[in-house]
Amino acid sequence: MASEATTLTVDGPNGPREMRISSPGRVLWPEPGITKLDLANYMVDVGEAFVRANGGRPITLQRFSENIDGEQFFSKNPPKGAPDFIRSVKVVYPSARTHPQLVIDEPAAAVWAVQMNTIVFHPWPSRAENSDNPDQLRIDLDPQPGTDFDDAVPAAIELRAVLAEAGLTAFIKTSGNRGLHVFAPIEATREFLDVRHAVIAAARELERRMPDKVTTAWWKEERGVKVFVDFNQANRDRTMAGAYSPRPLSHAPVSCPIEWDELESVDPRQFTILTVPERLKATGDPWADMHSETGNIDTLLGWWQRDIDTGLGELPFPPDYPKMPGEPPRVQPSRAKKAAD
Repeated sequence: MASEATTLTVDGPNGPREMRISSPGRVLWPEPGITKLDLANYMVDVGEAFVRANGGRPITLQRFSENIDGEQFFSKNPPKGAPDFIRSVKVVYPSARTHPQLVIDEPAAAVWAVQMNTIVFHPWPSRAENSDNPDQLRIDLDPQPGTDFDDAVPAAIELRAVLAEAGLTAFIKTSGNRGLHVFAPIEATREFLDVRHAVIAAARELERRMPDKVTTAWWKEERGVKVFVDFNQANRDRTMAGAYSPRPLSHAPVSCPIEWDELESVDPRQFTILTVPERLKATGDPWADMHSETGNIDTLLGWWQRDIDTGLGELPFPPDYPKMPGEPPRVQPSRAKKAAD
């Protein structure tokens, strides 16, 4: 017997495409009963804004075997049998290995990804044609245990001021969970390590201004009850959920762009697969003009050098990275203390 399937017509820059969705009734989010077809229709509804935010970039797909509670894995290169309009670009990973990475160019490609059981989309901060040089500075504000979204809000507002002093225009979105993501469009002329250093400089400046609320401590045991500025999200091949990407949490939330004047009053739980399409229709896309003007990270790199000159050095890299120049030991502070005793 043929498997259950349906077809969606998806408009795009190259005309409509007929996209097959198998197992459309499979429930991906059990609590609200949201199905695979519901997710595919969501991607059609938000397709233009989704592609504007995430398209033309190397992208990693977070795919699930059954539903959000099932097995999951990350897919970077196009699977066999991908439609001929799905392209890839070769990128360099931290290991110095080169490999093709998926690129989404139109809404039908996002719907195809849903057919491949994708729930979360993780775009690079650089464009496919210039993948070594990010055109977005991204900062992840991650509330630690004992803090929540409301604690990230004042940190984001102050971070916006910090970036403005550095000549950058900040945009903001909910993470889809408890945190906030702050982006700033930048000239694509600096490589990832420079952008990482710019992020660290901004994070340290924010920490100075809010020492009781914000931390740049990499080790969890040192963070306290604060909002962590996750500077390692700025590294090559490190990504966060893209704008309008769903998240695998029980209420089917979406990482949703918002206006700055909404920030102090929004409830991030209200942005879901079921509500965001109507929001887009009613209010438009807050990120529509993000890249109409770009800044540069020269001022932030000046702050980085200032901090280096006063004794603040490099910060730890992710554990799977090769040892980097100037990096402190990758030893948990409590373990290092025990070894020294």
